[in-house]
Amino acid sequence: MNLRITAIGEVLWDLLPEGRQLGGAPANFACHARSLGADATLISRVGQDDLGREVLARFAAKGFPPETIQQDNNAPTGTVSVEVDAGGQPKYTIHADVAWDHLQADESAGQAVAKADAICFGSLGQRSALARSSIQTLVKSARPETLRVFDVNLRPPFWTREVVEQSIRLADVLKLNDQELPILAGLFGISGDEREQVTGLAGRFHLKLVALTRGAGGSLLLAEERWSEHPGFPVTVRDAVGAGDSFTATLVVGWLRHHDLDDINRMANEVAAYVCTQPGATPDLPERLTARFQTS
Repeated sequence: MNLRITAIGEVLWDLLPEGRQLGGAPANFACHARSLGADATLISRVGQDDLGREVLARFAAKGFPPETIQQDNNAPTGTVSVEVDAGGQPKYTIHADVAWDHLQADESAGQAVAKADAICFGSLGQRSALARSSIQTLVKSARPETLRVFDVNLRPPFWTREVVEQSIRLADVLKLNDQELPILAGLFGISGDEREQVTGLAGRFHLKLVALTRGAGGSLLLAEERWSEHPGFPVTVRDAVGAGDSFTATLVVGWLRHHDLDDINRMANEVAAYVCTQPGATPDLPERLTARFQTS
């Protein structure tokens, strides 16, 4: 089964202490999905500058189709300044009015979405009115059977309740972390403990799957009234940039390949743990992690 997976949203350079690394949650997700055997596509936008040309070269080298990465004549390629604390956790300064803020729902983007078995999008990529309209138009245009994955990715001040609610209502799958869960529960008046909040979100928005990541504490999945909990894998963290995106990619590939929920959860934690031991968001994954998902 040749899975077609499309990510929509930001691509950018993470300016890390040890140098710049290619990043952006949808871009990270797409890279990891391709590593796991999917035919992945990224719909994004870069500037006509050196950083944009390097993005195009990097993605071409990975085998991505170039026509869905748009080029902007005026806005620069996106960058994010990243500071990593003593525990390996990143702090981001996300620069505004960059190329991906001007993303368009053009013909190439529409064709990619029309062929996709799954599409993944987040909230940060929707911070501008134009990009928000483009992303939501593309998600709405997907085939009914296409899996729609909303990775919340709250980055203050670049989100609103309206955007979050619109996005969840477009989705079949919600992925969020343990810092975002209480925020969403508060927004939508859902009380109770962690599992009650996850259940409340799943029921309110008719979601097929909710994935909650807990950093070093592993993850909790709820799918069709079945729970799966994993404690995570203890590792020495180099930096956690991109770990959540690798988790989401593994989750989606495993789901589309109809793997058991507990197996999906374990593999997603194992991949994310490995990413935490490496610099940057998209290190090459070792064969021991990719082999399981290369075939259905």
